[in-house]
Amino acid sequence: MKIDNALLDSLTAQAKTSPRLRMNYDLRNSAADTSQRMLNAIEPDSQVPIHRHRKTSETVVVLRGRVVEEFYDERDRTCVAAYEISPCGPICALNIPAGTWHTLRSLEPGTVILEVKDGPYEPIGAEDVLG
Repeated sequence: MKIDNALLDSLTAQAKTSPRLRMNYDLRNSAADTSQRMLNAIEPDSQVPIHRHRKTSETVVVLRGRVVEEFYDERDRTCVAAYEISPCGPICALNIPAGTWHTLRSLEPGTVILEVKDGPYEPIGAEDVLG
């Protein structure tokens, strides 16, 4: 499978019309594939809650556009670090350790990221959203 501009453009168009301003594209081989690999088109103003993945790290690679990945302290609920990620910037990808509170903000239209996590998909529960 090619991941090319046509695919990224299509995904971005879908994200722009989605109520969440995001759209993902599953890159797994089949439903039996227990990895988590996806493209995620995310537009500015998309609201990604501060959350954590207790059982898996998460790798985020920006294919186009720019995002800010923010990390939070659970007790004080304050941002303790923020990194801008872009394909041609000093940081093009981040690996987020399991259990780390984080969120992501798109900084420009047409942003698409590659997300990779360990193991099968597990929905995030209320205890994994910092509200």
